[in-house]
Amino acid sequence: MTLMGTRVEDSYPTRITGTPEHLPRVHPTVWGTDADGPIDAATLANHETKGYTVIEDLLSPAEVQTYWQELVRLSSAEDLHGDERVITEQKTGEVRSVFDVHEISELIAELVRDPRVLDRARQILGSEVYIHQSRVNYMPGFKGTGFYWHSDFETWHAEDGMPAPRAVSCSIALTDNYPFNGGLMVMPGSQRTFVQCVGETPDDNYKSSLKDQRVGVPAEDDITKLAAEYGIDQFTGQAGSALWFDSNIMHGSSNNITPYPRSNIFLVFNSVENALGDPYAAAQPRPAFIAGRDSTPLTR
Repeated sequence: MTLMGTRVEDSYPTRITGTPEHLPRVHPTVWGTDADGPIDAATLANHETKGYTVIEDLLSPAEVQTYWQELVRLSSAEDLHGDERVITEQKTGEVRSVFDVHEISELIAELVRDPRVLDRARQILGSEVYIHQSRVNYMPGFKGTGFYWHSDFETWHAEDGMPAPRAVSCSIALTDNYPFNGGLMVMPGSQRTFVQCVGETPDDNYKSSLKDQRVGVPAEDDITKLAAEYGIDQFTGQAGSALWFDSNIMHGSSNNITPYPRSNIFLVFNSVENALGDPYAAAQPRPAFIAGRDSTPLTR
């Protein structure tokens, strides 16, 4: 990556040729302290170790119902028909995700500024924050497709120009997450290892990768080694619970062949001190609806 003609050292090279390596993370997972927000010291220490934290009952049942109705509205909104922010399933054509929802929905715009959400993001990242990405995910019963194992940071670094893994995701469940309906799986502690990926980034890769990611995913041998070292945890819990997880943790989900749908609001907060630059392994950055480039701090 170059800035004003000066080469900036890349601590996390990826999209390489040859044999991928497992590189040690050179940045912390938690940047703030217990004095900076609502998360206590023990929970922060556990987040630093495991790379994720579950907050039960972040939303009340009434709030869950309100946001669920908003998801239904967004999935069928006529003004979003054909909008590139709406990602459909490759096989069925049903809505898979709607991106940039904090700009589309007033309800979700309020949610990202809610102290229960914003204060935790600021605390984990140790700074003011902005939204790097927002979306709602739909995984219907019987035919919802999962997401293969990946590190979000690998893509955000390679294709968006995110310098360091100083970003955190918040996945808020709007349906009950069972062990059998495609819940998110994470490898606790894997955020401390950056796994290089092989292959050159195709032009406009996002147009296919948001439906079925092929470039920027680890090899099966790498996944096997990580699973042996870190193990696999699964996010389960009632609607209204939230999973906070590090941008570099290895995670994925399986298909949902049960009758029980699984939907969530997905918010990614990035530190204002970690604003995007030029992509590290792509010819052009992805569109702003996938990777926000306005690093103005969020305010209540």
